[in-house]
Amino acid sequence: MLLTSFSSKSVRHVLTFCIQISEGKKMQPKLTILKLFKNSLAPVPHQINRLLAKHLSTITQFPLTHDSPFSPESPSRLTRDPKLSDPENGNFFISPLANWVDNPTLENFKSIAAESGTGGDIDKVKGILKRHFPSEDAVVKALDESGINATNDLVSQLLERFSNQWITALGVFIWAKNQTGYVHTPRLYDLVVDILGKCKKFGIMWKVVNEMNELNGHVSFSTMSIVVRRLASSGMYKDAIDVLRGLEKYRVKKDTVALNMVMHALAKQGGAKDAYSVFLEFKDSITLDSHSFNILIHGYCEARMLDDARKTMEEMEKHGFRPDASSYTCFIKAYCKQKDFRNVEVILNEMGEKGCEPDVIAYSIYIRALGKARKINEALEVYEKMNKNSCKPDAKFFSTLIYVLGRSGRLNDAWYVFEDMENHGVSRDLWTYNAMIYHACANRQGNSALKLLERMEVNSCKPDLETYQPLLKMCCKMKDMKVLKFLLSHMFNNNVRIDLSTYALLIRELAESGKLEHACFFFQDAVLNGIVPKDRTYEILLKELGQNNMVEMKGKIEKLMLQAKEQI
Repeated sequence: MLLTSFSSKSVRHVLTFCIQISEGKKMQPKLTILKLFKNSLAPVPHQINRLLAKHLSTITQFPLTHDSPFSPESPSRLTRDPKLSDPENGNFFISPLANWVDNPTLENFKSIAAESGTGGDIDKVKGILKRHFPSEDAVVKALDESGINATNDLVSQLLERFSNQWITALGVFIWAKNQTGYVHTPRLYDLVVDILGKCKKFGIMWKVVNEMNELNGHVSFSTMSIVVRRLASSGMYKDAIDVLRGLEKYRVKKDTVALNMVMHALAKQGGAKDAYSVFLEFKDSITLDSHSFNILIHGYCEARMLDDARKTMEEMEKHGFRPDASSYTCFIKAYCKQKDFRNVEVILNEMGEKGCEPDVIAYSIYIRALGKARKINEALEVYEKMNKNSCKPDAKFFSTLIYVLGRSGRLNDAWYVFEDMENHGVSRDLWTYNAMIYHACANRQGNSALKLLERMEVNSCKPDLETYQPLLKMCCKMKDMKVLKFLLSHMFNNNVRIDLSTYALLIRELAESGKLEHACFFFQDAVLNGIVPKDRTYEILLKELGQNNMVEMKGKIEKLMLQAKEQI
C-alpha cells in the first residue's frame, strides 16, 4: 500500500483498523456493517500503469480546432482540480494516475490495436461499409469488388459491428454465403435472425429461418427463442404464440421449457393476459412446473394486476406446487414500486407464517425501495432483520446497500461497505463496482472513480456500459476532454460498444456544456454506426447550435438526421 498517498488522518484510520485485526478486536462482519461508522476507509490505491489511451476514429466533417481539449497539451481537470484531489474528502491523488491518463506510448497503441482486432481485412471491409447503401445487393456488389475472402470470424465481427444496420448486415451475410467453399455456422444464422428481428424486418427474418430449416440441425431452441423474443418485444403476441404452436415443424421440442420461454417473453413485454391464454391452451398437453406459475405471477405483478397474481398463486397450490420465495418476491417488488411498504410487511409476515423465508433478492428489492424513498433508517432495520433470519448477503445485496447509502448522502459509509465486503466472504463484482463508481462520480470524486476502474482490471472484473456512463457524464459536465477521450479508448479496448443511450448522454451533456464540436462529432458517429439519435437529443443539439449561431454545423446535423431516418 502506498501510505505516502494518504493523508495522516486516513493513515491513522487504516493503521487503527490493522491493529484491531492483529489484536483480535475486529468487529464481527454483521456489526461492522450495522455500525457504518463515520470515517470510512478510502479505496486502496494500486500502481496504475496498464490502461492507456487510443485515438478515436477520424471523421473529417467536424474537425476539432488546434486548441481543442482533445489535444495532448490540454491538462486534465480530474487531476488538477483541488476539490477532487483533497485527501480530506476521500480522494487521494496518486501521481501514477496522471500517467495512466496522460502518457500513452507507441507500444501501448500497438498492443491496443492488436487486442481490438483492427488491421487487415476487417479494417478494409469496415472502410467499404461506411458508405450508405440503398440495398443489400449494393453491399454484396461492393464487397465482391474488394477481393476479400470471407471467414466465419470476419463475418461475426462485421455482423456485430453493423448490428443496428440491417441492410449492411444482411448484405455481408449474403456476400459471404455466396463465396465458394464458405459455410455459415448456426451461430451466424442466429445472429442475423436477431438483427433482422431487432430491426423489425420480420418477413426477411422468416425467410432466413426457413432457409435454416432446410439445413439439418441449424434451427435450434436458441433460434426460436430469438424469434419469439423479437416478436413479443414488437407487440406481436399472436405471432409469438404461433411460433410455439408450430415448433415441431422446425424440429424443436414443444415441451415445458418451450412453453415457459414463450410465456416469459410475453409477460416481460406487458402481455400477461396473452401469457395466461398460452397457459390455458397448453396446460393439458404440456407438463407444467412451478416456474410456469411464477412467470404468470411475475407478469401480473409487473402489470399491477395483483388480484390476478393472487389467483394464480392459489391455482399454483391446486396443481400441487408450493409458492416459493420467487413467488412472493413478485408481490414485494410490485408493492415496493408503489411505495406501499405496509403491504410489503404483510407479505413478509405471510411468508413467515407459511415457513417460506425471504431470500436475499427479496431483501435487496425492499432495501433499495426504502433507499429510493429516503427511508435510510428503515432500510438498515430491514438489513438487521435479514441478519437475524440468517440470510447471507451476496454481491448484489451489497450493491444495493451501497446504492442506498450513497443516495442518502452517506458516501463514507458506502465506501466502508465496499471495502468491508470481503470480510463477509463476498467478492466484489461488476454490480458493486458500478454502484461505487456511480456514487463517486455523483459526488465529483473523479480520481476515486478512476482508481476503481483500475482496480476492476487488477481484479479481472470486466466493465460494461453501466460502468462507464457516470464517468463519461462527469467528464462532459467538467469539460474534461482528455479524460473523456481516455475513457472512450478504454471502452473500445474492453470491447464495450457505445449504444443509443450512451450517444444520447454524450451529445446532450457536451452540447449543454458548450462543447458543440464534440457533440456534433458524436452525433455523426452515431449515424455512421447505424444508430438514429433520439428526437429529444437532436432537438437539444439543434437548439444549442442555433443559440451559438453555428448555422453551417446545424445544417449538417439536419442532413445527418434525415440520412439516419432513411436507414430505418
